[in-house]
Order: sequence, then structure tokens, then C-alpha cells
Amino acid sequence: MINLAKVMVLGALLFFTQWTELLYAGESGKVAVMDQQAVIERTKAGKLALEDMKGYAQTRQKIISSDEQELKELQQSLEDPNAKLTDALKQEKEEQLRSKAEAYQHRVQEFNREIQQKQREMVVEYSRKIAVAAQAVAQKEGYAAIIDKGNDALIRIVLYHQPALDVTDLIVKEFDRENP
Repeated sequence: MINLAKVMVLGALLFFTQWTELLYAGESGKVAVMDQQAVIERTKAGKLALEDMKGYAQTRQKIISSDEQELKELQQSLEDPNAKLTDALKQEKEEQLRSKAEAYQHRVQEFNREIQQKQREMVVEYSRKIAVAAQAVAQKEGYAAIIDKGNDALIRIVLYHQPALDVTDLIVKEFDRENP
């Protein structure tokens, strides 16, 4: 999920730059922080999306595990000292093993690309929705900016803030209200 975190930080930075335009324009006001990852993890729609992503990855993993088992069995049949394989049959099985191993590698790479793409799409979609919810909270509560504070797993964007400045809970509620 590190790629997901990288995309989240990029989204947060874009979100941050949008709000800092207000501050540089000479307006002053209250600033708040939020945890965008927590919003995804705690909202109803976010939980469903994460579960969907998990199920998607698990389905792919089952296919990969099945392929691994098939490769293992084929390898064992080649190494079995009790098997009386002719040179031609042994060569045929070795070629079959090479071919299946290549197909396996290709499938693993393809599945990884698919999962990463699906994660990126989810992050982009939810970053937009979170930005809308954050904007609504900012307008209701009078904040000039709400900044994603980041997390220790990737980059902590906000190094310090008073706990009272954290509006994650408000954004979760607003997100759930806007995205039933």
C-alpha cells in the first residue's frame, strides 16, 4: 500500500496548494488539519472501497497461488527419482515448466499493474470527494485552510498541531452525509 500512500501525499499536496492560494492572497483566518487516510478508512464509502480493493487483490492472489502450486507440482514431477521419464518426455516437461513459469511471471506483473491502477483510481476519486467535504467543513466552520497532516508511514506534512485543530471527524461526517 505504499504506492497508495504516495498518491495520497500527492493529492494532499495538490489540496494544500489550492488552500494556500487563499493565505497568500492576503486573507487571514483559521487553519485546521485532517488525516486524509483516516477519512477514507472511517467513512462508509471508504470502508467499502477498501474492502473492494482487498477482495480484488485476494482474488488475484488466489489465481497466483494456484499457478504457484501448479509450477511446484510440475517441478516435483521432474525431480521425482521414482519417475521413469524418457529424455524426450523430460525435455518436454522442462519446456512446459519454462513456458508456465514465464506465463506466471507475466501474470504476476499484470496483476500488480492492475492493482496499482485500481488503487490510483480509488485515491484520485476519494481525494476529490474528501476535498469537497473539507471545503464544506471549512466554509461552515470558518477555516481559511484545512491541511492534510500526512502520516508517519510516508511524509508527515504537518510536524505539529494542537489537537483542537484536527477536523478529521467533522470531515468524516460531512463525507458520509455527501456520499451516502
